[in-house]
Amino acid sequence: MSNQPVHEGRIPFKGYSTWYRIVDHGEAPGKLPLLCLHGGPGACHDYLTSLDAMANTGRRVIYYDQLGCGNSALPHPQPDWWTVELYIEEINNVRRALNLDRIHLLGQSWGGMLAMEYMLTQPQGIASLTIASSPASMIQWVAEANRLRHLLPPEIEATLDQHEAAGTTDHPDYIAATQAFYDRHVCRVVPNPDYVQRSFQKLTANPEVYNTMNGPNEFHVVGTLKTWDIIARLPEINAPTLVTSGKYDEATPLIAGTVYTSIPGAQWVPFDHSSHMAHVEEEERYRQVLSAFIAQHE
Repeated sequence: MSNQPVHEGRIPFKGYSTWYRIVDHGEAPGKLPLLCLHGGPGACHDYLTSLDAMANTGRRVIYYDQLGCGNSALPHPQPDWWTVELYIEEINNVRRALNLDRIHLLGQSWGGMLAMEYMLTQPQGIASLTIASSPASMIQWVAEANRLRHLLPPEIEATLDQHEAAGTTDHPDYIAATQAFYDRHVCRVVPNPDYVQRSFQKLTANPEVYNTMNGPNEFHVVGTLKTWDIIARLPEINAPTLVTSGKYDEATPLIAGTVYTSIPGAQWVPFDHSSHMAHVEEEERYRQVLSAFIAQHE
């Protein structure tokens, strides 16, 4: 995706390893690295790599595939492993291994949920936090996703209802119907760019984390996160915070508003031509907004 100097490697974790990727165009004095947490849960970093260009602003951009995901997939099923606590521990492990004492932290979708949970542990060295299209409650998320789902054409919603009732969510008709929702509310650049398609392909090839924690798709949430809710604890987050979301986002204005009004001093920037992936759908403006925000906090 990028002609930036790139370094890849692996960090030992839990008897396996976490794969990481660093884009480094030469770090300017005073510029802190940007650590990016991908979504899913169970996806991988690829769809975030439009943020590679943030390295042109004189800072390192660092991604990793969370354990069980993408290039950090495991050879054997481990469904009992996939918890918020494991992934908080992994952030700390990555930071220690890569000497990331002071960073800007960005989390997209599930990555933002994880970033908020991480901030509740009161970690040191977080200069700023960016929460991109993330809920603070899966209960609120599901309610909003189903509200959006009811706005789909009736025949598409009927297909979804039929296969969920029958437990046949792997049926090609059901998958096609979910794609109609994704094209409206997940990424409106259709067909998706190659780097976004790669993330979906890797998730399809290795779905255990997503199926365990979430469920078969974005609105039929039956996994371990189905009752997750940290709204009441958001006032404990103490880093300068930027919340971003798209006009057509499955992380609706209600969801984004809940997050930014609950975190002290947070600001919200909506993207009028985007859904769930504003960093893809409005690449240049997203980088401008992000660069301006993090530059204020180093």
